[in-house]
Amino acid sequence: MQRLFSTVFFLLVCSTGISQQLNNIVPKPVKTEVFLTGMVVLKTGSVIEFDTRFKEQASYLQQQLIQQCGLQTNLQSAKTKAAIILQYDASVITKEEMYELTIQQQQVVIKARSVRGVMNGIQTLFQLLPLQKTAEVSLPAGRITDYPRFAYRGMHLDVVRHMFPLDYIKKYIDYLTFHKFNTFHWHLTDDQGWRIEILSYPKLNSVGSWRDSTLIGHFKDTPARYEHKRYGGYYTRAEVKEIIAYAAVRGITIIPEIDIPGHSRATITAYPEFSTDPTNKWGVAATWGMYNRVNNVLAPNPATFTFLRTVFHEIADLFPSPYIHVGGDECSKMWWKQSATTQQFIKDNKLKDEVALQTYFIEQVSKYLKEKKKKVIGWHEIMEGKLDTSTIVMNWANDAKAIEAAGKGFNVIMTPGKPYYFDHYQSKDPKDSLAIHGYNPLQAVYNYDLVPASIKQKGLAHKILGGQANVWTEYMEWSTKVDYMVFPRMTAVSESLWSQPAQKNYNDFVRRLKANIIPRYQYWNSSWFTGFETWTADK
Repeated sequence: MQRLFSTVFFLLVCSTGISQQLNNIVPKPVKTEVFLTGMVVLKTGSVIEFDTRFKEQASYLQQQLIQQCGLQTNLQSAKTKAAIILQYDASVITKEEMYELTIQQQQVVIKARSVRGVMNGIQTLFQLLPLQKTAEVSLPAGRITDYPRFAYRGMHLDVVRHMFPLDYIKKYIDYLTFHKFNTFHWHLTDDQGWRIEILSYPKLNSVGSWRDSTLIGHFKDTPARYEHKRYGGYYTRAEVKEIIAYAAVRGITIIPEIDIPGHSRATITAYPEFSTDPTNKWGVAATWGMYNRVNNVLAPNPATFTFLRTVFHEIADLFPSPYIHVGGDECSKMWWKQSATTQQFIKDNKLKDEVALQTYFIEQVSKYLKEKKKKVIGWHEIMEGKLDTSTIVMNWANDAKAIEAAGKGFNVIMTPGKPYYFDHYQSKDPKDSLAIHGYNPLQAVYNYDLVPASIKQKGLAHKILGGQANVWTEYMEWSTKVDYMVFPRMTAVSESLWSQPAQKNYNDFVRRLKANIIPRYQYWNSSWFTGFETWTADK
């Protein structure tokens, strides 16, 4: 009798330990149910059954099971005695990215009605699996019903200041997939280079994609030091298509950014005729912070607008995303004020001033993209003039600017520099790796509410589509530095964008981070900032 009791107690303890895995998921699910019985065992030879709409995701799951825990499974589209079922369901599943993961009666069933939904369910399943090779896996019995708080959940990556290999772009997309983001904002052009192949204007690549030197150290260091070495490159159309296809399987939309009418130094170096001084040879920027320091604006002339229409059409044809990001930020007006031809254009077109000219540029590009059935996203500066409110405003300023945008009728994506700029420091340790400035520790990132009380009080909460963290790479030369700057802050953003406010608890998040996510960073062979518990928001 005592031996029987000991055996039952041992099994109960083991079951409880396995069941605890269901409470370690990041981001925190909407609803988690733990069943007392019905543990499921996956082993080599287990069958994955899938709805034909999820064929590519079933193949992805099969590959990841081999990679993560060494389980060789078989795929089967016909109904059979499967261990894992990817099931299309538009009845139980009432939201676009919703999923239901049920583990019981020797089956793992993921119900979804979209690619994103089924991929979200698969990512939760991965968190219940071991991160080493094994002959079989025991999964806790239970059910997770889950869906995101916000429709837009993005991560940004600047590949202009520093460019990263294609393999790392794929790895970055895998980071987003695991964390249940749905959008990759790819910053492809700026003063320091043009990073995408353009067939219609080849000098954008032969000239504009390369700079002759790069700043060493901090932007404010004196005297400034440079590495006098040619730096640059660009992603070919074939590589871009490869990345788009890779992301599509994972349910990730890629929004490319072609930054205009400022941040265009690389463009006017390649084609000086698009500048306010066509006789100048310019030069692709080798340092950072061009605003009001160096001429980097496009001139309003027929050649420029032909260029913009042609290039944006080429971009629109390449990217399936319904949105194209046109930048629109930090557009210095001083160069237009100093240009006689620009002042004549303002007068001829009855524009009020240079702010109205900036709006004119955005409206022209919006019209070009509308010809391709695309919509426009831009940084919050685009609303300085009277702009059509069908444009989505990406707010990198404060809550007041979000209220202004929403009050004017714009839908808003929140990307506030404080705390969602991941080029800012995570600590105040003077020995920490070089960053631009600021202090955005993990706790501040996690606790930030994308819909603060000030917006709710004005009845504008419905105008907030979601949020995004931005990764500007002036001080991130290598992918390992990118990882260090984004982890674990990316994980915090993922929970803020996904989970309901009532479910958020920073201490519990840190517990789950340490138990379930940091081992994942190690599995990915990724670097991360380890001092997140020391450097809190009150430091």
